Amino acid sequence: MSADSEAAAARPEHLAGGILTVDLGALQANYRRLVEEADGIAVAAVVKADAYGLGAERAAPALWQAGARIFFVALPDEALTLRRVLPAESEVYVLGGLFGAGAERDYLAAGIRPVLNSLQEIKRWGRLAAAEGRALPACLHVDTGMSRLGLPADELATLAAEPERLAGVSVAYLISHLASGDEPDHPLNREQLEAFRAARERLPAMKACLANSPGSFLGPAYRFDLLRPGAALYGVNPTPGQPNPMAQVVRLQGRILQVRVIDPPRSVGYGAAFRAERRTVVATVGLGYADGFLRSLSGRGRAWVEAREKGAAVAVPLVGRVSMDLITLDVTDLAEAPPVGSFVDLLGPGQDVDALAAAAGTIGYEVLTSLGGRYRRVYRHG
Repeated sequence: MSADSEAAAARPEHLAGGILTVDLGALQANYRRLVEEADGIAVAAVVKADAYGLGAERAAPALWQAGARIFFVALPDEALTLRRVLPAESEVYVLGGLFGAGAERDYLAAGIRPVLNSLQEIKRWGRLAAAEGRALPACLHVDTGMSRLGLPADELATLAAEPERLAGVSVAYLISHLASGDEPDHPLNREQLEAFRAARERLPAMKACLANSPGSFLGPAYRFDLLRPGAALYGVNPTPGQPNPMAQVVRLQGRILQVRVIDPPRSVGYGAAFRAERRTVVATVGLGYADGFLRSLSGRGRAWVEAREKGAAVAVPLVGRVSMDLITLDVTDLAEAPPVGSFVDLLGPGQDVDALAAAAGTIGYEVLTSLGGRYRRVYRHG
């Protein structure tokens, strides 16, 4: 675990402004759900960005226990982290490629594998293979429409005409990435599928991987030999507009630090963005945008508070601006104000990550990866 994660996990509850609970059992259930969807095809696990903000050093071993054997990250440092916590037989691929000069030697020494994105990277990896006297495994990335990483059309044509450039490279999977998989009817999905098929036909025979989280649900044509889900593992809905097939992995709670009553026209928070129009009970909660609770939720977010008179959690609105360390809630309509020191839910049964993202005007990916290091982190197994 990173130093920040270790500190967060060790922080006593009574000192925490917020608690982030990660349900590793739900994470494993999501992996198994995707295995079911794959119908016999292998399923990798994308654990980049510290497992989408939830802690790769906890998430990756849990995914291994659930059956994952192939892992993808974005950066070499992330791959080195996995090497410390996963068995040696796991396959760890770096989506960003080989990075700086000499990195290939570090990859080989650590037992991590590049995703080769250019002819130059193919040359570098092949040169190392020749020096070692053996083939070295890698993935090969072709660009089919994202225009970010991967072999562009001219380099693909060169490689197709000169396949000997792959000498020494043992290609585990030919991969590409869908730009609009979360929009099933978007024409780019079919265009990328056809471009990927065409690229595969032009190259030596190799296994293939195209489907990301939403792509995993586009049907058998997109599945090839490996699924490569990321956000769906962590509870983000891979089928927007339809019921979420994934279990929720994250619960976020914030502590009430103070409760006060204000009379109109008293304002709350920076810029007097909220001004009371009635006698208002305000609860101040100890987290803010420094904790990844996005500022765009100002005046738009909600929290769930246990209402004793109803025996259940009740939604209350966030009023005023989200500040660095604090948010403020209007709890006037509760029969009894929540006690200082108690917790409210910001992610949980009442509001999943996609709902919070919609309120913030963003996507669940950003919400998860923004979650900060000041929370007390609790890891549960089911």
